[in-house]
Amino acid sequence: MQHCGIVLLAAGKSARMGQAKQLLQYKGKSLVRLSVQAALQAGAGPVVLVTGANAAAVGQEAWDAQLRVVQNTGWGEGIASSIRCGLGTLLNTDPTITHAIFMVCDQPFVTPQLLKQLVVAREDTGTPIIACAYAGTVGTPVLFSAEFFPQLMLLQGDEGAKKLLRQYSAKVGTVPFEQGAFDIDTPDDYTRLRNL
Repeated sequence: MQHCGIVLLAAGKSARMGQAKQLLQYKGKSLVRLSVQAALQAGAGPVVLVTGANAAAVGQEAWDAQLRVVQNTGWGEGIASSIRCGLGTLLNTDPTITHAIFMVCDQPFVTPQLLKQLVVAREDTGTPIIACAYAGTVGTPVLFSAEFFPQLMLLQGDEGAKKLLRQYSAKVGTVPFEQGAFDIDTPDDYTRLRNL
């Protein structure tokens, strides 16, 4: 996985949650810490954490010597700005990167093994985009090969990578991740998580 970097998107304001969901605790660790650990333990190339609305608190909570933290000062534009910021930082850190995995910190069941599966699926099938499949859809974590880096850098506003998954559906492979349907956006979501 040495030529595959990981971008962890953690810049959002968490408006529907009413507090920084990146800092919510699950099994004794914050959601952002769980995500950082999964990313680092996957054994990939550089791991970039994109902070924004709560940059100081999230950055401090997630700090790790192996982690590259970048603050997206334009986070208010929407998720596209964080994708551009994270990918740009990743490529500045290691220009030899040939694949990038994008993940979010409100999916608490992402594991290092799942992230490795994305890379294995890419190698086994030659498919340039590998997404996770859950709840009848595809989404994060998602791996993009370098041929899609220019399109990712052109995303605007609240357009996430989902736009590219739809646009290039014939070039998308999947790995199953049923627990990916469980993301934390609202207080009710968090209550369900704690009751598991």
